[in-house]
Amino acid sequence: MQLMTGPKSFPLLDQIDTPDQLRHLSEAQLPALARELREFLIQSVSRTGGHLAAGLGTVELTIALHYVYNTPDDRLVWDVGHQSYPHKILTGRRARMATLRQQGGLAGFPKRDESPYDSFGVGHSSTSISAALGMAIAAARSDSSRKAVAIIGDGAMTAGMAFEALNHAGDLDANLLVILNDNDMSISPNVGALSNYLARVLSGRTYASMREHGKKVLDVLPPVRELARRAEEHVKGMVVPGTLFEEMGFNYLGPIDGHDLPGLVKTLRNVRALHGPQLLHVVTRKGKGYAPAEANPCAFHGVSKFDLHTGDAPSAPASGPTYTEVFSDWICDMAEHDPTLVAITPAMREGSGLVAFSERFPQRYFDVGIAEQHSVTLAAGLACEGVHPVVAIYSTFLQRAYDQLIHDVALQNLPVTFAIDRAGLVGPDGPTHAGSFDLSYLRCVPNLIVMAPADENECRQMLCTAQRHPGPAAVRYPRGRGPGVVVDKTLDALPLGAARSMNTSPNRAIRFER
Repeated sequence: MQLMTGPKSFPLLDQIDTPDQLRHLSEAQLPALARELREFLIQSVSRTGGHLAAGLGTVELTIALHYVYNTPDDRLVWDVGHQSYPHKILTGRRARMATLRQQGGLAGFPKRDESPYDSFGVGHSSTSISAALGMAIAAARSDSSRKAVAIIGDGAMTAGMAFEALNHAGDLDANLLVILNDNDMSISPNVGALSNYLARVLSGRTYASMREHGKKVLDVLPPVRELARRAEEHVKGMVVPGTLFEEMGFNYLGPIDGHDLPGLVKTLRNVRALHGPQLLHVVTRKGKGYAPAEANPCAFHGVSKFDLHTGDAPSAPASGPTYTEVFSDWICDMAEHDPTLVAITPAMREGSGLVAFSERFPQRYFDVGIAEQHSVTLAAGLACEGVHPVVAIYSTFLQRAYDQLIHDVALQNLPVTFAIDRAGLVGPDGPTHAGSFDLSYLRCVPNLIVMAPADENECRQMLCTAQRHPGPAAVRYPRGRGPGVVVDKTLDALPLGAARSMNTSPNRAIRFER
């Protein structure tokens, strides 16, 4: 993409403040709009920081959804929200994008009280299918023709909650569309053409009509109907990877090219007319249209302000390590000392500081996907067998595994260490990621030791203490940097129950540390 060097108008994008205005464009104008929207998004996030790569991959999908569906009456639920910036821009918030993730500005995720087009507030992954299913059930109860669409990324599909919702939706025969935004694979030209053609056929009225009439005819002959169903599944299973979803009660469509706007519009129009649960598999490229983001989509998932032309962030003045970096150094050092130590993360390798550990100790590193509940009970099972697991997890993500923390770890008094990142306020990440509740929800758990360091050195000492404690222990530390104290690289633990006075001035509050 050729990026401009100065301010520039966007002939089509400047005309659109609502999706209704978008729907007045001709289909032939949509590719040009996609180019403008992508260029505006890159420029905007380069000035504010935020989530970029995922949104770049959903530009065409977002345009097609708002073009085909009657939003906000039809409900779009964006999973997590990393991919929702194009949605914000097209729904009346383009002028406010300069305030993104700032006090009083736009939220970094969809937020119900920010816009009627944000049908569900998000921030944690894998909630979209459950929420959209609830909306579809509500529409059916009121005899409304309103549609419900969940847009979920392939990473969010690793969470059990997504499959719980899929299982329920298939059983209910609800009018729900789930769009699987798959940005971790590519389609070669030949396979892509075949897949796009197949999806259009499978979503078309002729095929759907034949399928429904066939069901009615064969309902009186159950053995024959079952044979026909299995034959259909085998034929589709040979050319599309949708057998799993079909077995869960969904009509699987795709995969299709998520950057082919005409194909997306045609397929979505077909799908919108179908009855029952539908799953459309859309393949996109994370970082699409911006070379630095395409080359390194992980680095451009969440970014600070950056140079538009190089993709480089401005150099920051030298300073001490972040608490996450203190943890990263500690776990590598402790692993050298303790061969029984293993690290577990629910899909947060970079955010939790486990990149170096995963490279140095690959056989002792377990990324379980977005499965917080499983991560904690997995640690409990390891601890039962003499392994020393460290669960590296954000404070708000640990909320999702509260039952496992209590039932599987604490009540059995198992030696599991919880390294809880992002405890306390998190600045631009917003309230969905602020660790505001962990002190409250951890202090009432039996057998669990909770520690909070005053500085970087104490963070390392408390991690050592937690790892040597014969029961469960948690160390909660904030996002960002500490006061800048020198970190002692030894692996010494602190005595539990001991305190020292930090300030004895009669004119200031006395602070004690344990």
